[in-house]
Amino acid sequence: MTSTALHPAAIDAVDWAEKRYLLVDDFVGIRQLLRESLRNLGAKHIDQAASGGEAMVLLAKTRYDVVLCDYNLGDGKNGQQVLEEARIKHLMLPSSVWLMVSAEKSVESVMGAAEHQPDAYIIKPITEGVLLTRLNRVWHKKQIFREIDQAFADKDFLRAARLCDEQIAHNKLHEIDLLRMKATLLLKAGEPEQARAVYEKVLEGREYNWARTGLGKIRMNNGELEAARQMFQGVIAENRFYIDAFDQLAQAYQRMGKTEEACDVLEKAAKLSPNSVPRQRSLGMAALKLGNIPLAERAFRKCIEIGEYSILKTVDAYFGLARVYGQKNDTKEALRLLNSALQQFSGDHVNLRAKITEGLVYHESGDYRRARKSGDELEQMLVEEKLRPDVPTCMEMATLLFAVGVKEAPVDLLCYVARNNDDNEPLLDDIQKVFDKARMGEEGEALIKSSRKEAADMMNKGVLLWKTGKLDEAVEWMREARLALPNNMRILFNSAQIIISHLQQKGYSHELSEEAIGVLMHVDKIAPGQQRFAQLMEQLALLAPAPVAALDAVAEALEQTSSE
Repeated sequence: MTSTALHPAAIDAVDWAEKRYLLVDDFVGIRQLLRESLRNLGAKHIDQAASGGEAMVLLAKTRYDVVLCDYNLGDGKNGQQVLEEARIKHLMLPSSVWLMVSAEKSVESVMGAAEHQPDAYIIKPITEGVLLTRLNRVWHKKQIFREIDQAFADKDFLRAARLCDEQIAHNKLHEIDLLRMKATLLLKAGEPEQARAVYEKVLEGREYNWARTGLGKIRMNNGELEAARQMFQGVIAENRFYIDAFDQLAQAYQRMGKTEEACDVLEKAAKLSPNSVPRQRSLGMAALKLGNIPLAERAFRKCIEIGEYSILKTVDAYFGLARVYGQKNDTKEALRLLNSALQQFSGDHVNLRAKITEGLVYHESGDYRRARKSGDELEQMLVEEKLRPDVPTCMEMATLLFAVGVKEAPVDLLCYVARNNDDNEPLLDDIQKVFDKARMGEEGEALIKSSRKEAADMMNKGVLLWKTGKLDEAVEWMREARLALPNNMRILFNSAQIIISHLQQKGYSHELSEEAIGVLMHVDKIAPGQQRFAQLMEQLALLAPAPVAALDAVAEALEQTSSE
């Protein structure tokens, strides 16, 4: 696919007449004023929504060029939550403009909206001149990033990074923004050293906090935790409102095993920008781990409150608050919260976690008979429904089952985790600690070793078939391996690589290409930012008979992921 770098002169004149607009405001008078302003610019296609829910219906039906959305929308979703959901569900075109409009001037409102990256935040009252100036400025910038954003959305990160270089050659005015995007793309493509070079180049000219934070992330991921901590703290000292640095500092402390310090940083960040569901969740989890019950309760309650109309609403807040009440010996309230969670969230995974939390509540409140009963029911659920939960759930379940005297089921769970993560040494150490706590240290060590060998043997057989030219057998074997170990990164990557080799040597197949894309999308979901992911995605895009076909397949996979 060829690309065209946009010269500034080529986008000076904007035809506002044929654009599609969406106005979102709960006051009809404000919508009418904005509509008249747009009509004075020549706009013909203007839709209106009086609530966040109504806006989501319209966004799902139409791809708008410009959205002007008020922050406060009365009952239901606010503007931040509408933008949040539109981003996650991919309801906006890469070239679309989102203007957040509000009379709110409070730090928490502005920061809350800014975290979800609207293209501009405009304070009411809005004059026609201000509106036109902002629209022109943002529209021109969005066109420069249009192809880059599309490649980003298609997860073709390496191509998107190259497009940044093409645009820099012709748009020096936006060079810093393009370099920032390029560094982000390189990190997502698993190229941290290239990203580091970009950040360092930017910092030679000026001390941008985002570049320093980016370098800190690279150092943290390289295991240079103390150096990363110092960088994040330096950014915060210079700008106490740079919220990303707080989140990264908390993560650095967590990796250093300093949960108390991480909790303190998260508490400060939550005071600055309290309307983030993931941040309140993380604060509640850290406080619960420390036994700071009042703080955990406040964080989980806030998480439930702000999550009510958010796409990021999480069952974790209900389970966490239930644990809080368990530790306060209020079993009745804990069970009420679990029932509320089951009414609002569905699925086998939620049912399983509810039963785990029930067992933990009973165990922590000293009701060991009921805790054992929950453990027996959990064991039965695992056998009858053949559930294979995520790693944290498996670890939590195994810990509970051992605590209530069950042995076989937690052993199976921990071995399953070990087989799926046979090269993840920190996680394998955590598995060993669970065995140690259950007084099964030596047995656990042998089980982990056996599980790792089983996973390696499974992968090696598929690779051997591939290397000896038995491509059909290799593809089929790796399918079986993925069914047995659906989250083993080495099996997933090798499976995608073998399919690509099949496409290269035996001719293109749309079905096989879609299978490879599905495997890679699963990889990106469970472990984003892998270098091999970006490389294999690029190989697949080059193999497709028409580039559009490959991009359509990726888009379809993304839509399915966002709807799950």
